[in-house]
Amino acid sequence: MSRAACAIIDLEALKHNLSRVKAFASSQKIIAMIKADAYGHGILRVATALEHADAFGVACLEEAQILRHAGIKNTIILMEGFFKADELTIIDQLNLDVVIHDSYQLEILNQIQLEKPLNIWLKIDTGMHRLGFSFEQAGEVWQQLSEHPNVAGEPKLMTHFACADDVESPLTKQQIQKFQKATQSIKAEKSLANSAAILEWPQTHGDWVRPGIMLYGISPFLASRGQFYDLKPVMTLQSEIIAIHPIKKGDVVGYGATWQAPEDMLVGVVAMGYGDGYPRHAPSGTPILVNNQRVPLIGRVSMDMLTVDLRTVIEPKIGMAVVLWGKGLPVEEIAEHADTIAYELLCGITRRVAVKALDSAGD
Repeated sequence: MSRAACAIIDLEALKHNLSRVKAFASSQKIIAMIKADAYGHGILRVATALEHADAFGVACLEEAQILRHAGIKNTIILMEGFFKADELTIIDQLNLDVVIHDSYQLEILNQIQLEKPLNIWLKIDTGMHRLGFSFEQAGEVWQQLSEHPNVAGEPKLMTHFACADDVESPLTKQQIQKFQKATQSIKAEKSLANSAAILEWPQTHGDWVRPGIMLYGISPFLASRGQFYDLKPVMTLQSEIIAIHPIKKGDVVGYGATWQAPEDMLVGVVAMGYGDGYPRHAPSGTPILVNNQRVPLIGRVSMDMLTVDLRTVIEPKIGMAVVLWGKGLPVEEIAEHADTIAYELLCGITRRVAVKALDSAGD
């Protein structure tokens, strides 16, 4: 018999969330971010479901190869570009767009001759200080690329926000101003907006938007939920009760004996642990749904199991359905309890967790 731990991927919810992106950015083209195995949702199934996206954003050549080898025809953008000259032959063959963000990439372009020119996105660092040319360099570099024999047409322009998920932060406005200053004399397509900017910074929408976490039904903002923006959770992580046993007042539960029973009670054991991707550091009190009823996690999460307080569950039974996050229990809430972010939880699901995709028929 297969293990009970399972991740349900709701493709209709995914398509709904894409429609919400279009509602917020109705005139813009959409780069659906599907890096990191589509934030743990499965890169191929997500790309197939989001066939109407104008482009897909991936982090590396390996992700792009998976898509092209599976027959995905959409524009694919390597968000970190290329790192070595020998990658360019493959990039050319796969017809990929690339982001140029560093002078070493320019040097590589200058040293080779490609069979066909590349579609280029020039990344400008406006304040995040991770990738990108300085905004003072932007005009000169863009001009070099626009005249380069290895570049097809005029490069597009992009930047990335450090604090768009904090509407009170002054940094986003500063970054917008720097980008405008750097590109005011350049007539090229522009992309600035991630999920947070799509939702709360409409002045950043430009020509292309880059939704990531919102596609998966999750709010990019702290202390917020996807449902506030009419987003639907795509992943539901579920399992079931595999054991129920009574304990006495004062008994301890789990490794390290960190939780003690306040009274005689029933404890449920769930087939889910950090070996599946559930956060080990989730504290006692983190909510879990048992048969659609909220109960608290108790004791430490172990590799294969965790334990829950069943005192409020009516007639608990072996095999009862358990939801760890997703439909009925926002992953944002679990992330808050575990002092992390929803992105990390989604990306952390391990290979031993069975995955089932639901189509429009619900099967």
